[in-house]
Amino acid sequence: MTTFQLDPRARKELQDLLTQGGFAKQYCRIQALLWLAAGEPPDRIADLLDVSRRTVYYWAERFRERPELDLPDRLADAPRSGRPPTACGVIDPLLAAVIDQDPRKLGYQSTGWTNALLRRYLRDVHHVAVSRKSVSLALARLGIRWKRPRHQLALRPQTWRQSKGGLNAA
Repeated sequence: MTTFQLDPRARKELQDLLTQGGFAKQYCRIQALLWLAAGEPPDRIADLLDVSRRTVYYWAERFRERPELDLPDRLADAPRSGRPPTACGVIDPLLAAVIDQDPRKLGYQSTGWTNALLRRYLRDVHHVAVSRKSVSLALARLGIRWKRPRHQLALRPQTWRQSKGGLNAA
C-alpha cells in the first residue's frame, strides 16, 4: 500500500471528531486513519484495534474513495442489504381484518383462531410466510388478547352468603 497522507484540514477534523465521542466504530476508524497518516504499519494498527489488517486497508480505501462526502459520511459503514424485512406492519392489517371472523366462514374446520391457523391463513390467502412469534407480536401490537377463558371464574352472586346460610351484608 502506498503511504497514506492526510491534508492538515482533514487531520484537524478527524481529531475534532475524536473529542465528540458517542460512536465507537467511527472512533476506531478515525484512530486507524490518524495512525496510518503518522506512518504506523497497518499490522500494528490492526493489532491495537483488534481488527484484521485487511480491515485497516478497507477503511483507508473507503476514506480515499469518498472525497465528495463530508467527514462523518466518509467514515460510515457502506450500505448493506442487511437483515431481511420483517413482518412488522405487514401482517397487522391482515390479521385485524380477519380476527373477528369465524374461521369456518373462510373454509377452515375450527371454531376459533389459533396461531397456527392464522399462519396458515396468511400463507394460503396472502402468500406471506411468518413465524409463530411474528403472529404473536402482531396480535400484541393490535391489542388483541386471545386464549383467555370465555367464562368468568369466581364471580359470586350478591346473595351467595344467604344461600350458604349466612347473613347478607347489604
